[in-house]
Amino acid sequence: MTRTRAFNILFAIFAAASPLVSRAQSESPPPALVAPISVYNNWSSYDELSDNIPLTETLAMRELDELLRLKHAGVHFDYYMMDAFWFAPDGGYRTWRRPNWPNGPDAWINKCQANGIRPGLWFSTNTLVKIQPAPAWRDSLNKDGGAMSFSEGGFLPDFMNALQYWYDHGIRMFKFDFVDLNAATPETAAKLTKAEIKERNATAFREALRKFRGKNQEAVFIAFNGFGGDLDNTVTQLPFHDSTDLRWLSEFAMQYTGDPRPSDVPEASFWRSMDIYSDHMVRRFEQLGFPLERIDSTGFMVGKTGTIYYRGIHAWKGAYLLMLARGGWVNTIHGNLELIQGNDVEWMARAQSLFFELQGLGRIHTFGGIPGDIEPYGFASITTRGSVYVVVNPTQTVSTVTMPQLLPNEPAPGNGRLLFRDAGFTPHLNGSHITLGPGQMAMVSYGAYAAPTYDFGIQDDVVIPTAIEPILANFHIIAPSTIEATIAAPATGVLRVIMRELTPDGFIRRTWAGGPPNGTNMAKVFTIDATQDGHAVPVHIDYDKIVWSGMSWALGEIKTADLMPGKPVLIRFHSTEKDPVKLEGAAYHITF
Repeated sequence: MTRTRAFNILFAIFAAASPLVSRAQSESPPPALVAPISVYNNWSSYDELSDNIPLTETLAMRELDELLRLKHAGVHFDYYMMDAFWFAPDGGYRTWRRPNWPNGPDAWINKCQANGIRPGLWFSTNTLVKIQPAPAWRDSLNKDGGAMSFSEGGFLPDFMNALQYWYDHGIRMFKFDFVDLNAATPETAAKLTKAEIKERNATAFREALRKFRGKNQEAVFIAFNGFGGDLDNTVTQLPFHDSTDLRWLSEFAMQYTGDPRPSDVPEASFWRSMDIYSDHMVRRFEQLGFPLERIDSTGFMVGKTGTIYYRGIHAWKGAYLLMLARGGWVNTIHGNLELIQGNDVEWMARAQSLFFELQGLGRIHTFGGIPGDIEPYGFASITTRGSVYVVVNPTQTVSTVTMPQLLPNEPAPGNGRLLFRDAGFTPHLNGSHITLGPGQMAMVSYGAYAAPTYDFGIQDDVVIPTAIEPILANFHIIAPSTIEATIAAPATGVLRVIMRELTPDGFIRRTWAGGPPNGTNMAKVFTIDATQDGHAVPVHIDYDKIVWSGMSWALGEIKTADLMPGKPVLIRFHSTEKDPVKLEGAAYHITF
């Protein structure tokens, strides 16, 4: 029995037996889902925050057609979430933006419903993000006029009326983003502490959501920015001390853990560092007490916009498997669905089918180290039919990972199967131990899941070295935010060099250089220069992207074919960060 199902049963028993539970509370169903769901969210097919691609009816309907194409080919979808900025700025969340939606949302809602898809809507909750305060909201405004109090004035009643209006029009999922629980009118701000204001707002909003769900049994609420968690980076120590409030689980089906971004773990594949960010955030929220079923890593986006760093579908298979393996029951696919074509559609359907079985019938556990601390880790799934492990080695070493025993006599020598891996290094499986190359991800199965039908192949666009060794490199400061070292060039293979940026007192420091269209490419923010005998040497990088979320590292590779044998190579790292920083460097000899 899963924790979610146990929660539902205990809640029902408690509600029926305890005189302390009011009739209204017993009529409000537990928010936890009864089974895993699949959600399509159209964010990253457009992007009006870190890019200038607008949401239009044409775009939204095109993605609905693509959703139906995938659905007819076997990919399951339950919901279509219409993300940010569908609304007219002056409409109080009741009208759609013109001219982008000249006919309103009826065609979209009706086509979703006709095809068994439940529509959802995004709200910036109580903050004025591209929306003007409706007349009923004005007596709830804070001093700056950018957010409304939940516990004062007319905002909350009117906002809940808007939600009811859309529920009555067929909307079944509600995404709450950019909440400000510290918002208060100037009068209240002068009388109460921030903690008192936050508690009053949280209590008022939770009570309103509870009543709404009691009346509208099919409503699903999901929580995004503002409801807790430090999402900016992957620097942490156990125990975690993030400002999260588990009481939100009484109304929200899930809590999200941050939009995809590079972690603070340097990787040759920019996209693998992003995988590690989402893995780390799930681990962080689990440590805070969130059941894995109630955590949405939001870790899978494909798309052509700045929010996803113009990823397209690069290294998408590993990202998709990890999203499913993390155990969250809200499985969200973001972005340009038209990018998933041909055999990839059948591959996606098979992966989804496997992990929906693992999520719904089994148990999913985390194991190993903390991703952000650059320690090997993984996610383990078990049913009565067998077990599946998805394992990641974020280190710059060849590492052996021990997988926990979930079933009697498994893992055992000879019983396992390697289902998926990155290209290059071939993982070695020996019973409960798997050896992975630096930065590598792999999926292993036992029992019934070790059948050939569960093979998912090799991810060709992430190539892992077959060997790696550290090289002595004494980096020293030559100017502010600049270090260099003279390194003995290897005779064969590739020279890999890594820079990490820290604060003067030794904590990881991210540099934010803006998003598209005006942000600066990180290749110009963190520079790696290599020279040999006074001549520049080409350095190959994968972080040459405009990264709205900031970065703390740079990694480059130099082919020995571009070097003169027997001569040292000078490596120089520089950061354009304006604040004082300390840079650290390292070097490795790798072969493919």
